[in-house]
This record gives sequence, C-alpha cells and structure tokens, in this order.
Amino acid sequence: MRVGVPKEIKPQEYRVGLTPSSVREYVAAGHEVIVEAGAGDGIHAEDAAYEATGARIVPDADTVFAEADMIVKVKEPQPVEWAKLRGDQILYTYLHLAPDPEQTKGLIASGVSAIAYETVTDRTGGQPLLAPMSEVAGRLSIEAACSSLRRNKGGRGLLMGGVPGVAPARVVVIGGGVVGTHAARMAVGLGAEVTILDRSLPRLRFLDELFQGRVRTVYSTTDALESEVIAADVVIGAVLVPGAAAPKLVTRAMLKGMKKGSVIVDVAIDQGGCFETSHATTHEDPTYEVEGVIHYCVANMPGAVPMTSASALNHATLPFGLALANKGLAALLDDPHLLAGLNVHRGQVTNRAVAASLDLPYVAPEDALAADGIGKAA
Repeated sequence: MRVGVPKEIKPQEYRVGLTPSSVREYVAAGHEVIVEAGAGDGIHAEDAAYEATGARIVPDADTVFAEADMIVKVKEPQPVEWAKLRGDQILYTYLHLAPDPEQTKGLIASGVSAIAYETVTDRTGGQPLLAPMSEVAGRLSIEAACSSLRRNKGGRGLLMGGVPGVAPARVVVIGGGVVGTHAARMAVGLGAEVTILDRSLPRLRFLDELFQGRVRTVYSTTDALESEVIAADVVIGAVLVPGAAAPKLVTRAMLKGMKKGSVIVDVAIDQGGCFETSHATTHEDPTYEVEGVIHYCVANMPGAVPMTSASALNHATLPFGLALANKGLAALLDDPHLLAGLNVHRGQVTNRAVAASLDLPYVAPEDALAADGIGKAA
C-alpha cells in the first residue's frame, strides 16, 4: 500500500503523522511511504531522516493526496484537504466530528473511509489512541493554568503551590479519566490543593487509592459541581463521552460566582468543550475572558510539545496503522476495536455517537463495509 504523510496545516500544529521510526516499520512491512517535504520539521526530523528510513519525499501535499492509498495525519483535515480526499482512500487521524458538522459534510462528500483515532477502543473500553495525547494534555493543562494565573496574564496572581505561610491554589478537576488523572498528578506535584469530581464511584475509589489522600474525591452532582467551581482558583475540564459532543457542565451562571482572575482550562474543547462559554483558541492566542474568568481553550494542546507527543502518538497508532496497510479495510473486520474507529465510509456516518450528535443517519460499520463487498455479503 502507498501510505501518505502530509505536513500538518492546522495553526501551530507541529506534530507529524509518522515519525521516521514509524516509516521504517511500514517500509519493512513492504509498503511505500510518501512524505511531503518538511512534514517532520516540527519535530526536527529533516527530509533526509525520512529518506534514510525508506520514504520518498514529494514536494507538496497535492502529490501526497493524489498518490496515496492511505493518508496518515494527526489533526482533522482542514477544508482545503477535504477536496483532495477520494472515495478509494483511507484517512487515519484524529477527527472529533461530533462538534464539527462542516468537516463531517466534507468527509461525507469526499467518499473517503475515515478512521478516527479517538474512537478506536481496547478490551477494557478505553481509547488507546486518545490516551497518550490525553496524558500530554492533562499535564499541559496545569502548565497552562500556572501561566494564566499570573497577574500579568490577567489571572489572580497566584503561585500554584503557594509558599510556606501562604495557601496554594485550589484546583478542581472535572472528570477522573486519563486527562483528569494526569492533571491532578501535576497539580499535586506542584503543591496545589486538588479536588477531582466524577460520577463513577469505582473510579473515585481508584483515584483515592492512587493519590493516597493527597486529593479530595467528590461525587459529581450539580450541587457539588457548582460549589467546587465557585470555590476554585483553577478548573480543569476533563470530561469525555467517546465520539460524542462534550456535555456543557459549567454554566455561565456558575462562572459569575467564581473569583475574578480564576482560570478554566477546557481540555474537552476538541469535542466542543464542557464549559458553556468555551470556544476554541490557538497556541498563538490561547486565552480570553468571560465574566472575569480566564478561559484557556486551545484545541490542539499536545501540538506545543511535538517531540514528546508525536512519538507517544506514533507508539499507539502504529500497530493499527500497519494492520490497515497490510489488509486494507478488511482489517476492520478482523478487529472490532479498530472497527469502532470507522466514523465515515463512502458517504455514510458509521459512528452512532457522531450521527446522534449531528442528527445524521447512522449506518452500522459492518453494514457499510458489506455494501462494498467487504465482509459479509451485501
């Protein structure tokens, strides 16, 4: 199979779909890898490094999209890229379609088979291709909060961990999953007072044991959420509903009760955000203020640390990507966890949560593939 790697064009996105190390694995498996010139610049991987591992460097994205059977990216395709996709191609990347009807329409119109990293599952019901970036984003959320709390950035002027005789910042983490756990770990390490809210008692028990009393765990009701948010200096939104738009848990009315200069970091912004007042921002202009509260809502947080995040992402995506390259779409029927990643196929939405979020018809992925003669008879 011809595997194409275009340069990411989303603003301030420095990751790359395949690192040179991953290219070597594809080439060793008998595949041709086409890489756009400069695709690895963000991770300091020169074209020569890709050529040394067997890739063919081409001058532009048009060539990559025209020649490749499978496109491997990091972030969702941008409008200029939708027009380059074809019905006989596989797209393998993050998509986050639920809050993005225009992208969904673009993929439907292209006819491409689009596999979303964030909805691929594992045996435990987790999202193995989302997890490494959730780890990065969770840790970065506390770095972002520390910076935003500074008075010169519009914040309250607090040091996250305080100093002897001066109380630390109060950090509230909404959601005790991968993002929330890593955010709490960083905040605790800095000496902050940390509370995690979640609606899963088994998860709260796990977190209580993990942190050995260094965090407060609170069952998330509307009352508890409102009380904790109003008392917080920093609120981290770490809520995930796989494939679906994030629920709007923190309202504008709650924000009005928060202290001026408090900070919210919405890590769920890729899925639309879990604060009523959230809208996506960029690394170049990451924050804005509503009701006196600083909002940090960067939609590609791990892109700021591409050396770390591109490697971590490639470690997770490589086995599934090789399966797709080796078997084509038939690989989906061999692995139900990879099948869960199929969001759009030949103009049909094949992820139930995405279809429900966008009020579009849903077709089971097995049925969509069967209609093309892949798997059971149509």
